[in-house]
Amino acid sequence: MDFLRPGSWEEALAAKAEHPTAVPIAGGTDVMVEINFDHRRPEYLLDLNRIGDLYEWEIGDRDVRLGASVPYTRIMAELRDPLPGLALASHTVGSPQIRNRGSVGGNLGAASPAGDAHPALLAAGADVEAESVRGTRLIPVEEFYTGVKRNALAPDELIRAVRIRKADGPQQFSKVGTRNAMVIAVCAFGLALHPETRTVRTGIGSAAPTPVRARAAEDFLAAALEEGGLWESGADLAPSLARQFAELAAGACNPIDDVRGSARYRRHAVGVMARRTLGWTWDAYRGRERNTRCA
Repeated sequence: MDFLRPGSWEEALAAKAEHPTAVPIAGGTDVMVEINFDHRRPEYLLDLNRIGDLYEWEIGDRDVRLGASVPYTRIMAELRDPLPGLALASHTVGSPQIRNRGSVGGNLGAASPAGDAHPALLAAGADVEAESVRGTRLIPVEEFYTGVKRNALAPDELIRAVRIRKADGPQQFSKVGTRNAMVIAVCAFGLALHPETRTVRTGIGSAAPTPVRARAAEDFLAAALEEGGLWESGADLAPSLARQFAELAAGACNPIDDVRGSARYRRHAVGVMARRTLGWTWDAYRGRERNTRCA
C-alpha cells in the first residue's frame, strides 16, 4: 500500500487523476476501521490532512459552504444556528474522539445508508462540490447516493465541500439505536420546515439501500399546511395529519432484516420518528411565529 501525501489541493487532484483507485483519507474514522479489519486493502491511500481549506467554511446569504474535512465537533459548536439539523445529527456521531476527527465529507465518501449526516443533509437541502483536474461540478445530495456504499463521484474526483442551505425554519433529527451515540443507527429521520418557500424536506437513513427522502410525506404535509393556513396561524396540527405524515414516511422505506433490526421494525420506527419530529418541529415553528408577532 502506497501513501500519497499532497501538500495542496492542486496536488491532491493531480494525484487522484494519476491514481484513480486511491482512497482519500482525512479523519480515517471509516477507512482505517476497514483496513484494520482487513475488509479493504487499497493500493494507494491519499492523505488530505495537509490541505487547510478543507477544514474551513463560509456562511453566505443562502447557504453554508462546508469544507469536506470540517469535524463534527466544530459543526456542533459553531454552526448550530445556520445548520441546526446537522448539528443535532453531529451530536449522535460516535464518541468525542470520533467527532473530533470525523467529517461530513467522509460520511458522504463512505456513502453508508446508516451515515448520521445524510438525513440532515437531505432535509436541509445540499449540493456536493466535487472537483477533479477537469473542473468542478455540484451534485444534488439526493442524486449523490447511487447504491449501498456507492456514490456519484467519478474515479478522478474528490469532495471539496458541501453547500448546505441555511435554515429558514426549524429542523430536527432523530435516531434509533441501542444508545444515543457510539452506535450505528438502526434507522434515522431528519425533518426541516422551509417557510420561505413553504416547503417541507425529509431525510431517512438506514431504512433503504441509500439514504432517501420521503417525498410523498413532504408533499402531503406542505399541502396540508398551505391549505389549512397553518403557515400563517401556527395552529395545532390535527392528530390525523400527523398520523398520515408518519404513514407516508414509513412507506418511503425499503429496509432489510439484519443483526441491528428487522425490516418491519425499521418501518415502524421511521413512522414513530416522523410523527415525533413533526411535533417537535411544529412546536418550534409555532414558538418562533409567536415571538415574531410579539416583537
